[in-house]
Amino acid sequence: MSARLVPYDSLNAAQRQQLETIEIHPGQIKYSGDIHTALQTLHTHAGVKGFALLDEDVPVAFLLLKRPPALPDWADEHSATLHALQVDRRAQGRGYGKACLQALPEAARQAWPQIKGLQLAVDADNDAAIALYARHGFVDSGQAVLGRVGYERRMGLVF
Repeated sequence: MSARLVPYDSLNAAQRQQLETIEIHPGQIKYSGDIHTALQTLHTHAGVKGFALLDEDVPVAFLLLKRPPALPDWADEHSATLHALQVDRRAQGRGYGKACLQALPEAARQAWPQIKGLQLAVDADNDAAIALYARHGFVDSGQAVLGRVGYERRMGLVF
């Protein structure tokens, strides 16, 4: 696989248009939102950076990272938080989620060299996502807190 994770700001106009066509399975929208919501967050909030996973220069996945002032109140101030990880449904099952998570620590350190790790909140019933994050070094904090659509697990990755 020749996929690479790049900052949203480095995308050309055609890639930004292609990014807007990312679709996720309807059942996943409750977990990550849709691409339009993610892009709106990126364009309207300070402290948010977007990253696209490109395969042969075509966007196949997208994610957001947050730092202050957008850092959630539950996050450690020395971390960035992962949000809205979305793999296009037409490209799922090809290892793109794995590729995002493998490239994520380096991309986050490039964006914010001072950070010490990554954190995320994942819905407690999203077993596939929890397993994927765990396989890539994220550790469950042991906390289950009531979130926007039910209980969430907090997970972290220390650099």
